[in-house]
This record gives sequence, structure tokens and C-alpha cells, in this order.
Amino acid sequence: MSTFWVACAVIVSLYVAFWHYFKATTWCRSQTCLIGKTAIVTGANSGIGYETALDFAKRGARVILACRDKNRAEVAKMKIVKETDNENVVVKIVNLASFDSVRDFAKNINETEERLDILVNNAGLGGVKDDKSDDGLLLVMHVNYLSAFLLTYLLIDLLKKTGPSRVINVSSIAARFTNFDVDLINNYTGAYTIYANSKLCNLLFTMELAKRLKETEITTYCVNPGVVQTEIFRHVKGYSKVFINIFKEDFFKTCEEGAQTTIYTAVTKNIEEYNGCLFDNCKVVDTYPTADVKGLPKKLWEKSVKFVELKPEEIMY
Repeated sequence: MSTFWVACAVIVSLYVAFWHYFKATTWCRSQTCLIGKTAIVTGANSGIGYETALDFAKRGARVILACRDKNRAEVAKMKIVKETDNENVVVKIVNLASFDSVRDFAKNINETEERLDILVNNAGLGGVKDDKSDDGLLLVMHVNYLSAFLLTYLLIDLLKKTGPSRVINVSSIAARFTNFDVDLINNYTGAYTIYANSKLCNLLFTMELAKRLKETEITTYCVNPGVVQTEIFRHVKGYSKVFINIFKEDFFKTCEEGAQTTIYTAVTKNIEEYNGCLFDNCKVVDTYPTADVKGLPKKLWEKSVKFVELKPEEIMY
């Protein structure tokens, strides 16, 4: 066989291998009905969050779109209502770069909602350097993890009252490839590293939350959605942006494909034994070695309590 045909065979083989690794999708086949249930999805106006909210609405749930941009959220709501004929879709505004906004949102939910069956901490930010949040923290860590921690914490009583209920935290494969020091959680170490650290925090949070709530009917799961064509890449610049634009069509999942594992962990019955576990492509997988460090989830929890400045009356766990 000539060198040319050998090269072609290698290229095709690599293409197939990369396609299978990045693009291959397992679809959630659960027929669970969510009529009478309430779900909150953060970052629901686009991407994985939108597809997740759309699926919940199709199943008959009351869906709360927790978004920062009211106009974009209202457009998303109209699209969901039109496609599902489910009028029980509402927009509630929250800025995840502000702990005050998260507290106001949680207070509104606790005062106006009778139940909360599913909380999906989906909103995420990537490709941002050392930008700061409204509270002076690293923006990516604040939005991707710390606000999710605070929001979940403030809604635990409602989740417990509703039970059985579920908390879904969206992580990333990036969490596998980082060297995380919890004492440096608010130190900028590069755009990729801080993003990977924030996603590892989501996994560690899931693990510790499951332990602290094991005597309740709340279960929690962490998901890797895969590499997805979402707006999370909108802030990426330079060579990384070029790379993404070249490969995203062939190797990145669509938002609908990327939402499948989130949906699976939210609605699939009889997965309670996997409380605190990581899911990928609609199946439970081993925890990343970066998270399998004794005492790390607890240490992160204690550090997070300080960063979000829990008030004495808020501390429960």
C-alpha cells in the first residue's frame, strides 16, 4: 500500500476516533412525566440550559428560567411555550455574579413556590481572564461554582420539604485536567485553569452535598455534558478561538445532545444509589482522580461557606 493511502487511512481512523470520543451521544430515553413538579434551570435562555428547560416543559413541569438577561429569557420562554403548549414556564432574574442577587432570588423562590423538585445548576462562563465579580471575586469561579453553592444551600429547605428532589450540577471534562489547591480558589492562574478548577469544584460540591444530605430525600448528581457548541465559548480569543471554530462542527455536540445527561440525571427513576456520583453520556462513571483526594470535598465546603459569607441564621449543614 502506498504512503498516500496509509496516510489517508490514518486520517480517517483518527477522524472516526475523535468523532466517537467527542460527538457520540447517548440519549435519555426516560418517559418520566413531570406534571405537578417544579424545576429551576440556571442559564436557561440558551445552550444546554435552554434544551434542559425545554425537555422539562415537554414533560409538563412548571419550569423556572433563572437568567440574568430578562429580554433573552423572555424570548426563550416564548419559544418553549410555543413548542410545548406548556404555559407554566416563568422567568425569574438572577445575576450569578452577585451574592445579593442570588439571595434575593432564593428568597423569592422560598416565598412564592410551594415546591422544588429539580434544581439544575447549569449556568457557566469560560474563556474569561481575571475579571472580577460584583463581590470582588474571580468572575468565573463566582458564576460557575460559588453562586451555585449559595443558591443550592439557600433552597435546601424547600428541596427537603418537597422530597424526593434532585440537585444537578454541571461540570466538565476539564475538571479531570487541573491541579487544584483549594486555598488558592480565588487566585488567578490562567483562563483555562480557573475554568477547570471551577468545574472541579462543582464535582467536589456534589460529593460533599450528598454526604451532608444523606438523611434527607434530596439526591445530587454531577454531569459532564461533553464538548458542546454553547455560548460558553463566546469569550475565548486568539488561537483557542480559531481551534474551536475549526473543529466545533465536526466534533462538538449540539446543545440538545449536550443536555441529555443533565436530563437523564434529573428524570430517570431508581438512580438514588448513585447519589453524589459523576455521570457522562447518561451513565455513571468513576470520579476524576483530581476529585478523589481525601478530605478535599469537605475542605472546599468549609472554604465556600466563608466566601459566600453565610449568615448565622443561614447555616444548617
